[in-house]
Amino acid sequence: MSQIAKLLEIMATLRDPQSGCPWDLDQDFASIAPYTVEEAYEVADAIERNDLDELKHELGDLLFQVVFHSQLASEVGAFDFDEVVQAICDKLIRRHPHVFAGQDAADRAELAQQWEQHKRREREQKAGDGSSLDGIATALPALRWSQKLQRRAAGTGFDWPDIAPVFEKLEEELQELKAEIGQPDNRERITDEYGDVLFVCVNLAKHLDIDAEQALRQANRKFIARFELMESLIREQGASMQSLPLAQMEAFWRQAKRMLADRAPDD
Repeated sequence: MSQIAKLLEIMATLRDPQSGCPWDLDQDFASIAPYTVEEAYEVADAIERNDLDELKHELGDLLFQVVFHSQLASEVGAFDFDEVVQAICDKLIRRHPHVFAGQDAADRAELAQQWEQHKRREREQKAGDGSSLDGIATALPALRWSQKLQRRAAGTGFDWPDIAPVFEKLEEELQELKAEIGQPDNRERITDEYGDVLFVCVNLAKHLDIDAEQALRQANRKFIARFELMESLIREQGASMQSLPLAQMEAFWRQAKRMLADRAPDD
């Protein structure tokens, strides 16, 4: 028995109506979906920390989510795990004609363009006269959702041709946000304008060929490292965060920033 066959058998046993696990039997697609998202993030976290042993375990957890959903689908006669595998195999072969159909290989930029063209044709076949934005999951994290929306829109030609107008639009949105701040009972408008600023920042990332989600996660980790070192420096002085004025905390913050910069490996 292959390992994947063993996993499928374990999953079927867990869902056995007579002898299965009560918790597993109580689940459905909706109740499992949050775990699927969580496991995907744990995979990404292991990769960011370059913890390959942990990555092995997290990939297993994510694979189990695929098997769980496939089991649920097979029980209602929708599809099974083999059909999931067949669907992705078909898609990969279809989207790589330069590998599987003998077409000439292109450079990376052209390959990326061809990939998007394949995806667009597939969407058009599914949607008919639907929107170019159809099929983008609204449950994605907001930054990731924004990235996908803007990339899809850019594929139709709806985007600035270069980065200069993006900076102009960002400045425009910042001014609109500033104009709303301080107005009475204006939280909804401030939220709206702040969202516009973030949306343009995502577009800026696209023009810079930067993943906005990854950039923010990197900034978060950098903040954690600096903040924790700042706390340590303050404790070494026999003080506490709560006892210091902001100006002194800022001085410790700058010290922590310099120390971490000195520790960084040379490029």
